[in-house]
Amino acid sequence: MNNNLRLRPYKPCDAEKIATWITSDISFYQWSAGRMGDAPLTVEKLKNHYEEYADNADMWVMTCTDENNVPVGQLIMHYADETRQTVRLGFIVVDPAMRGKGYGKRMVKLAATYAMVFLASKSVSLGVFENNPGARNCYRSIGFREIGESTYTLMGEEWRCIEMEL
Repeated sequence: MNNNLRLRPYKPCDAEKIATWITSDISFYQWSAGRMGDAPLTVEKLKNHYEEYADNADMWVMTCTDENNVPVGQLIMHYADETRQTVRLGFIVVDPAMRGKGYGKRMVKLAATYAMVFLASKSVSLGVFENNPGARNCYRSIGFREIGESTYTLMGEEWRCIEMEL
């Protein structure tokens, strides 16, 4: 595992690589919860969606890079509400070639540390679909605990989303 991972602000040029990581309709909805419309993901759809966040001072789109500044993961951080006590993570994805090597765990730890140290949050939250056990286990291994659930209708089915908090 590479311990030299870094989080930096997302750049539109990152979309070319990130869009290739979402390889199926199921992975698209596990990642986006339908917030980007219908599958499939395109570079243009990704760029347009993140461009909408550009003027939001309480939202940060981050790219995780290796020691060569090559993107290996991506996520969004934003305040969960106006109290600014909780930072919410979302749109978490790791390059499929890097999965199972600790990159996701390290990236989420970096984001949680950033949220608590630099954004002064008291907690960090995220949601993960029950049909995504790899991600769920990753978050548990970091220390996230399950605090609730919600349901989404995706792909004509009811998907259970587990709410987690650190």
